[in-house]
Amino acid sequence: MSDARRFLPLSPQQFHILLALADGPRHGYGVIREIEQRTDGAVRIGTGTLYTAIARLDELGMIEESSWRPSAREDDQRRTYYQLTTLGRAVLKAETARLETLVRLAHRKGIAGSRPAWSRGK
Repeated sequence: MSDARRFLPLSPQQFHILLALADGPRHGYGVIREIEQRTDGAVRIGTGTLYTAIARLDELGMIEESSWRPSAREDDQRRTYYQLTTLGRAVLKAETARLETLVRLAHRKGIAGSRPAWSRGK
């Protein structure tokens, strides 16, 4: 975990991308859709931002191209699928812990805002 902490803090885009890949491989547009659906449209990442962030996360060793493909009927051979690496999962866990610590500190200081609508009940 200490190795993972050297990559912190993540940008919000990096965090959302890694979180989108936590469930398994996805192609770029699938990552965009997952983020928009998970946040009820509150967070939107454009394709330019997405692929710049993906290139950087790949360069850092947090994600990699996946060999997994859906069934031929559901696949488009032009798509590239990405998945978390062991390092990427560790960094995602470390960043989540860092953010949880900040939220706990804010609560102790009396900063108890309401949760965004998209985060309620999940």
